[in-house]
Amino acid sequence: MVELSPIEINGHTFLAVTVLLPKTTLLAVTNDKGYIMCGALDIGLLNDKLKDRKIIAGRAVGVRTIEQLLNAPLESVTWEAEELGIQKGMIGKEALLKMI
Repeated sequence: MVELSPIEINGHTFLAVTVLLPKTTLLAVTNDKGYIMCGALDIGLLNDKLKDRKIIAGRAVGVRTIEQLLNAPLESVTWEAEELGIQKGMIGKEALLKMI
């Protein structure tokens, strides 16, 4: 099952995506500029193999819900995210607000 729902953070709308898979759940919150995602996101791949795409993204591990993703510290971020001031350890929703 896939669930899409708009969420608002400080007056800005983002899209929350939940994908239920066998034995795991993929979580992401996105807008037209970038996204944060659960531990399934491979930051190394984005920074190395897909570097030319300039993807703005952050990864939080150990999260099981969108609410946890929004409040968890990011374990890693892409180089493009760093260019926007998004840093490892930043809370998910703080990182999203830098993507507006």
